[in-house]
Amino acid sequence: MRGGFFMNNLLGLNIKNLRRSHGLTQDQLADKIGVNRAMIGSYEEGRAVPKLPVLRTLAYYFDVSIDDLVNLDLNDVETEKNSRRVADIEGKGLRVLTTLVDRDNKELITLVPVKASAGYLKGYSDPDFMETLPRFGLPVSELGNERSYRAFQITGDSMLPVLPDSYIICEYVRDWHEIKDGKTYVLITQDDGVVYKRLFSKDENTLIMKSDNPEYAPYTISVDIVSEVWKALGYISFSLPEPDEMSLGKLTALVYKMQNEMDELKKGRH
Repeated sequence: MRGGFFMNNLLGLNIKNLRRSHGLTQDQLADKIGVNRAMIGSYEEGRAVPKLPVLRTLAYYFDVSIDDLVNLDLNDVETEKNSRRVADIEGKGLRVLTTLVDRDNKELITLVPVKASAGYLKGYSDPDFMETLPRFGLPVSELGNERSYRAFQITGDSMLPVLPDSYIICEYVRDWHEIKDGKTYVLITQDDGVVYKRLFSKDENTLIMKSDNPEYAPYTISVDIVSEVWKALGYISFSLPEPDEMSLGKLTALVYKMQNEMDELKKGRH
């Protein structure tokens, strides 16, 4: 009984420390892993033990193994995480990519529709979850056999002229040093889920996320919250633009430029 209590208490302390190190309240963590806030309190106080599916979700979310979560004191988890981050950026075996193949052992393109985006954030490395997603093949020369590909459906108008609900065909990026400034990528992030942006490196551990629609301001993120990086190769859209929509992106950019020029003129007068 004493051993069981120790495990519960250690697990609870690990959950509490990991939650705090990620700047989350109990409500926020509960929302991210799909349980109610009272259960988070019970886990942290050692009054209840998470069931296996919840335990797996916690491990995926905090980027630790279930064994470490249950058996190791992770009070110094941030130091350990930072020491692993360089290797993780280079992709030296720390990220396991789950893929599916056809009867001829050819890798298929897994499709992540909008409705599955939240689930993908938690289950991207879970073979059981990946089996639930649709997959397809594209017999085109641009997609070689030596790479892994995935298709992500995007929402919003931040990347016009690529329209909302388009499917971005992507190539897996294992070594994040290969990210090229000014190119578009799909990132799987712990805060925002699936994000499609144009990337620029600010430094070794920080990325600048830029939208093609100038109405959206650029912002920065830390690589600590990034789970996967996928290089955009092309897209499939079933929303054909109308004639007056084809120049919407250029018109928006022109208006934005004019506004900036007017602001500069106003500053010059003062």
